[in-house]
Amino acid sequence: MLLWSGFLLCTLLIVYSGSKLSKYGDIIAEKTGLSRTWVGLVLIASVTSLPELVTGLSSVTYAGTPDIAVGDILGSCVFNMLILAILDAVYRPMPISTKAHQGHVLSAGFGLLLIVLVTMSLFAGTAIDPIGWIGPYTLLIIVIYFIAMRTVFYYEKRKIAAFVKETVELRYEGISTRTAIIHYSINALVVIIAAVFLPEIGKGIAETTGLGQTFTGNIFIAISTSLPEVVVSIAALRIDAVDLAIGNLFGSNIFNIFILAIDDIFFTKGPILSFTNTNHVISALSAITMITIAIIGLTYRATKKPLFLAWDSLAILLVYIINLMLLYASI
Repeated sequence: MLLWSGFLLCTLLIVYSGSKLSKYGDIIAEKTGLSRTWVGLVLIASVTSLPELVTGLSSVTYAGTPDIAVGDILGSCVFNMLILAILDAVYRPMPISTKAHQGHVLSAGFGLLLIVLVTMSLFAGTAIDPIGWIGPYTLLIIVIYFIAMRTVFYYEKRKIAAFVKETVELRYEGISTRTAIIHYSINALVVIIAAVFLPEIGKGIAETTGLGQTFTGNIFIAISTSLPEVVVSIAALRIDAVDLAIGNLFGSNIFNIFILAIDDIFFTKGPILSFTNTNHVISALSAITMITIAIIGLTYRATKKPLFLAWDSLAILLVYIINLMLLYASI
């Protein structure tokens, strides 16, 4: 009971402060003149992925549970795509993939490339020769991440600006930059403190329930650390900022894999994917499938929902359920 209470408390803190982080991140963006489109992909995505970063570093340095770290990253990528289906259910006017601009295919493609690289490395396992103590995939992930950020930035600047005229609207005139930075820092600290305890709590839940670290990391920890994405994306949808919501999800996937590279650097025993359960391939392949379906949806752009979900969202939901079943069966 104490473990589950701790898990619930950490989750509530992450949800509350994660939503505040997005607000004050938006204020900082307004005060500094940054594009809100860029904020959705980079600033907000990195902010909402902060729990994954802290959880991963805590897992590999303090708790010694690399399976929790890898499971959290890949499970979060899967859960981010489930959030996309949830947003489609919440968004009433039309399928959300129809409302979103097709430029998201670019960031989705980069996320797909990074997860494929991780999947291949998981299959290779101990056959990978390390560079020092890190896996060669870590260097590739870092290079691809910065290429992705640069490419998407110039795409946004060159293409999207031609179709979407961003309204210059000062919504936070009464809040100073200094105040925004202070509140941003305080909420970031709350998220960090809450996330630090998640690996040990997850380890305890894995031991007491017999579910194992792979299942716990991919499900419980991944959902907990992905809740800021849920809060931010739904909040964005309420003001009809569909592209901000979707950009946050695809951006979070890219940043999550970048976090995996950081985890590998801090995991000094050797390449992190050589010390983890191969069952993580289930989540990796599920994430690949779900992103592929999302890309099809963004390209096809259906005009109707057969039920409360578009066909692509229904397919994403089905893959998530299959992912849960396979992970549970692999315990």
